[in-house]
Parts: sequence; C-alpha cells; structure tokens
Amino acid sequence: MVTVGRIARPQGNRGQVIVAPDTDFAAARFQPGASLQIFRDDRMESLTIVESREHSGRWVIGFEGIGSINDAETLRGLELRIPAEALQPLGPGAFYVHDLAGLRVETTAGAVVGTVDHVQFAAGVALLVVAGDHGEVLVPFVDPICQRVDMASGVIVIDPPAGLVEANERPR
Repeated sequence: MVTVGRIARPQGNRGQVIVAPDTDFAAARFQPGASLQIFRDDRMESLTIVESREHSGRWVIGFEGIGSINDAETLRGLELRIPAEALQPLGPGAFYVHDLAGLRVETTAGAVVGTVDHVQFAAGVALLVVAGDHGEVLVPFVDPICQRVDMASGVIVIDPPAGLVEANERPR
C-alpha cells in the first residue's frame, strides 16, 4: 500500500475532513467515487469519497458513512492509501517519494552522505532528508545538485555546492 494523503482534522460539522495530499495526482486520487484504504484497529478499511474539493493546497473530503464531526474525528491522523499497483507510471527522471526512501546518497567524489530517510516538501522544493553519521542532512532534490538517481544500484549521486552538506547537518 502507498500513502496518498493524511487526514489532518475534521472540517465543519457534516463529517468532512481536511486531507494533506502526499501525491502529485490529488485531483484524480480524491475524486468522488474513489476508494481509499485506512488502517485502524489492526485492520484495513475501505472509504469511498462522496465529495471533494481542493482548498489552499489541501483537500476537503466527505466519505460515505461519515456524517458528523464525531465520525470525522475518529479519522484524525490516519493515512489514506492505495494499492501500489494502482500507481500511475511516471516518465523518465520522475520518481515516487516512497521509491527514494532507503537509497544511499553519495557525492560525485564518492563520499557517502547517508541514506534517504524521507522526503520533505514544506520548503516549496522537495528536500531529501538524509540520515548520516553526523545527523540529518537536507539535500534539495533538484537537477543541479542531484546528478543521478540509480534505482538499480540504490544510489543518488549529488554534486552539492561547497558547504551544503555541512551547513544542513542537524543532530538527530
């Protein structure tokens, strides 16, 4: 299963929720009639979208059978998922975030920076959060820095500007 969004909180008193998307295809994933999976109480459940609209980068979604703020509150914090085989194929040079996690990051000189823990989007540009020997390093996932992504070898080769790795190290 692949996460396509996270339920942030209830919205209004009719059972709608605010969803933070974890997908570039939010309009397709969150359209009325779409079925999404959640994991709660040690089991998978299916939710069907009956209404949705984008609002300020997030989605307001209503699910079948969720009709009150109390019902919606039970969904707070849950991940919305789809089967991995339902993912759309990507073009050359494009990657799903979950495919990048676990890849080793090294410089063009061969120095190992660490391993991609996750990808962060809060800064407006995707940042690889790389766990290294000296803490976390934030590496912008942009072409001038990320020179090569080799999925077969499990490596991302970067050519960071001078001081980028050292300046972005944060204690874990």
